[in-house]
Amino acid sequence: MLFFSLFKTLTDQQFKNNVEITGTLKSVDQYLNLKLDNIQYISDEDNEFPHLFGVKSLFIRGSGIRYIHIDPSSVDTNLLQDASRRGMSNFQFFMLMRSVY
Repeated sequence: MLFFSLFKTLTDQQFKNNVEITGTLKSVDQYLNLKLDNIQYISDEDNEFPHLFGVKSLFIRGSGIRYIHIDPSSVDTNLLQDASRRGMSNFQFFMLMRSVY
């Protein structure tokens, strides 16, 4: 999976309830569920979600995430482009085979 190249990368997430968390990406699945370690809760108000201050690792359901920010210097754009090309060629081959049968 393409996201394997981003493991051990520091990411920022904002959730639909405006909670923001920073952490190290440990795993991603096909539904964009995330596992993070070394998380830090980011808040303007310290008492809004006090139970999050003691949490160090977290599983996040993909449907609850508003956005994910990854530092551009951590992303290998050549790898992304190659993976996109391979994915598109596989998709075109699949559609061709589907139309033949």
